[in-house]
Amino acid sequence: MPSQLHEAILLLFRNRPTLAPELMREALHCELPAYTEARIDSADLTEVVPAEYHADLVVLLLDGVPVYGIVVEAQRSPDRRKKFVWPVYATSLRARLELPVSLLVIASDESVARWAAKPIELGDGSVFRPLVLGPSGVPAIVDDEQARAYPELAVFSAIAHGRDDDPSLAAQIARAALSATLILDAERGRMYFDLVFTSLSDAAQRELRAMDPAKYEYQSDFAKRYIGLGRAEGQAEGRAEGQAEGRAEGQVEGRAALLQRLLTRRLGPLPSETIERLSAATIEELDAIGERLLSAATLEEALGSPPSRP
Repeated sequence: MPSQLHEAILLLFRNRPTLAPELMREALHCELPAYTEARIDSADLTEVVPAEYHADLVVLLLDGVPVYGIVVEAQRSPDRRKKFVWPVYATSLRARLELPVSLLVIASDESVARWAAKPIELGDGSVFRPLVLGPSGVPAIVDDEQARAYPELAVFSAIAHGRDDDPSLAAQIARAALSATLILDAERGRMYFDLVFTSLSDAAQRELRAMDPAKYEYQSDFAKRYIGLGRAEGQAEGRAEGQAEGRAEGQVEGRAALLQRLLTRRLGPLPSETIERLSAATIEELDAIGERLLSAATLEEALGSPPSRP
């Protein structure tokens, strides 16, 4: 039965069909034909062979017309049977498309990658060699702009490197991937956020939570948007009242409203008691929640302990 990680990896490739050729070019240095579109194609490869064969995923590259086919296989452990069916997947897709094809194996760890990369002897001197990408070969995406331009690649990078020996680097990769979730729709953003955070080692999670906002662009940008927009909304409301006290109250209300939207976008609809707590919070309390939101996996973690009121 496919594991949750297996399905999560395939989800990234389904959501971004260009992820397969991007990795083949950038990580494996493959030469591919020029294409203007990549789309998911049928992974059912039974129509040209008598037995039933079903690959994990098939990506079709097009330049007006189909020009190349890619079979994507997510592999978490060695499987003797795969060494017999992988050549069938490639040749069956080639026969169906009448085009060049590649078989790309995404390995969950380096030992699986080494096993998958061994040449497959077909007999009579013929050899089949799949393309194999292990965690160490996945690009480390630490730049926020690159992560936001390629969110699936950023999330895949975080999954691949989340348990690296260097927890600081893993946390930087995760931070960049998390920054990409802010620009996605709520459902995909929450899903990717969970994938990133659960892929981190305990040490990397601690590094992520301990990051100094003054040193990291993502947290700095977040603070500028969170505080700046909240201040702008608050000042606008305060000016309408025409009093210093009104401006202060407007800043708090504006910041609370913005934080409510960010929490909803990241973690889903908020219960009424959370909305009430935000409405009654001080600016300092709202700022603290905003900082925790950067790495919180749940609403409870983002909110923290309720403040004691005199």
